[in-house]
Amino acid sequence: MSTLTPVNSPESPTSVSGKHQSPNGAAVTGKTIFTLEDIQKLLPHRYPFALVDRIIEYVPGERAVGIKNVTFNEPHFQGHFPGRPIMPGVLIVEAMAQVGGVVLTQLPEVAGGLFMFAGIDKVRFRRQVVPGDQLVMSAELLYVKRRRFGKMQARAEVDGQLAAEGELMFSLVD
Repeated sequence: MSTLTPVNSPESPTSVSGKHQSPNGAAVTGKTIFTLEDIQKLLPHRYPFALVDRIIEYVPGERAVGIKNVTFNEPHFQGHFPGRPIMPGVLIVEAMAQVGGVVLTQLPEVAGGLFMFAGIDKVRFRRQVVPGDQLVMSAELLYVKRRRFGKMQARAEVDGQLAAEGELMFSLVD
């Protein structure tokens, strides 16, 4: 018997179609948008480490798309790099993971847990992210293993150009 729970398949117990609920309990059909306030109810991250401003698309148990508006006022730009501000790659990966966290925290079988990185594979950076950019990040759940581990495929784009992509693994911490 396999310990993997497939997602994104018709047999998947987490597949949902039609109506679902937003974090504030409202019934929603089609595209779901989570505001910053909704995201803060789902994720523990706070300034300066909250890296998702809005979820613009959400399919329960499958995927989410979020945005981050990159501004010069962010503290890491003071030292990375003076005179040539570039968003650190580790923060791009963290922002993608936070979008994935929105998907994971909504899975009924893992409600109430805290997810942390268990691994990062095949991450590649393709384009610099600078102040003024809008980072559009997608995270698609590939599988959940034993209700404690998950793997996602994540991408970050700016103006339709790939900035970063990779596989992110998560572990549920009690």
